[in-house]
Amino acid sequence: MTARAADRARYDRATAHLDAPLAIVDLEAFDANADDLVRRAGDKPIRVASKSVRCRHLLERVLAKDGFAGIMSFTLAESLWLARSGFEDILLAYPSADRARFAELAADPKLAAAVTVMIDDPAHLDLIDAARDGGTEVVRVCLELDTSLKLLGGRVRVGALRSPLYSPAQLADLARTVARRPGFKLVGIMGYEGHIAGVGDAVAGRPLRSRAVRLMQATARRELAERRAAVVRAVRAVVPDLEFVNGGGTGSVQTTAAEDAVTEIAAGSGLYVPRLFDNYTSFTGRPAALFAMPVVRRPGVGVVTVLGGGYPASGVAGPDRLPVPYLPEGLSYDSQEGPGEVQTPLLGAAADDLLIGDRVWFRHAKAGELCERFAELHLVEGDRVTATVPTYRGEGQTFL
Repeated sequence: MTARAADRARYDRATAHLDAPLAIVDLEAFDANADDLVRRAGDKPIRVASKSVRCRHLLERVLAKDGFAGIMSFTLAESLWLARSGFEDILLAYPSADRARFAELAADPKLAAAVTVMIDDPAHLDLIDAARDGGTEVVRVCLELDTSLKLLGGRVRVGALRSPLYSPAQLADLARTVARRPGFKLVGIMGYEGHIAGVGDAVAGRPLRSRAVRLMQATARRELAERRAAVVRAVRAVVPDLEFVNGGGTGSVQTTAAEDAVTEIAAGSGLYVPRLFDNYTSFTGRPAALFAMPVVRRPGVGVVTVLGGGYPASGVAGPDRLPVPYLPEGLSYDSQEGPGEVQTPLLGAAADDLLIGDRVWFRHAKAGELCERFAELHLVEGDRVTATVPTYRGEGQTFL
């Protein structure tokens, strides 16, 4: 029996008393992935990206481990909810225009102490001030660095379209603006190098593209390390007591951690290891989060139909954004139908061994987005479900 077949047998036994559709997290794999992230980060703490987890119980579990400290959140509403739930160090990774929540933040000492918000433009400060509604608490802010690689004089750009702050001078200028502005405190710098951390460099069947990605990433790492160090020096000249410099992601933990200027690493997807992380040479994780759909039809030889399954991930639409049939091995989508909203036909010899009511296990393309589809996660240890915990959705929280 292969390791994957053994996992399928365990998951089937563990959830035999439950009806599918359902989602699980294999805690042994989750903990092993967490340990590997810590190993790769060396002596630098990992701030957990909550959007890649979206379950308070599992955020608490990973933050209880040595090597993890703090949360990187994705909306201001989520940040305040987490702070009210007892989490104490929350970095909002994206700028917000949520005036009502800024009023709450500026009026509550506990929230203001726990939450740091992201800015990359003086207009963000104006919006926050206009939203205070009498609140006088000092708002902690972080500057976001544009980590993109620019070549040929800027005519070629590789990286996400995020912050407009690229040069040390630009970040230092905004740091001075914050320092002069009453009611704000600059505490950090963040830069997410998605073109390094979030792009696989070993795509199956595409050796030339994989080589090109590796060359691009090597160039980008060198350029960013030099520029980020210069940015930090420039900002510290304005704000000497800067608390943190955050960088990286699951795919770049060890290389970002090697930068002296970086004080902490962001990661989250590496805990669940969705299918998009199968194409990396820098690390190998264990799939920890899966969902099961029941077989409801057997249309013919080599075909079964499961309920639902059409859970595409965000990003540029394409086959790599689809869930992948994982267990049993050897199943694939019908090219004419793909995964459907209500039913999904699956092809392959393994289909002939599946009966009505059996389940097929899938891996989502991305990490936390799976939790937008399920209200609860069944936590598996060995061949037993040892707990069932709510996702954000299960707690009635749908932030985006």
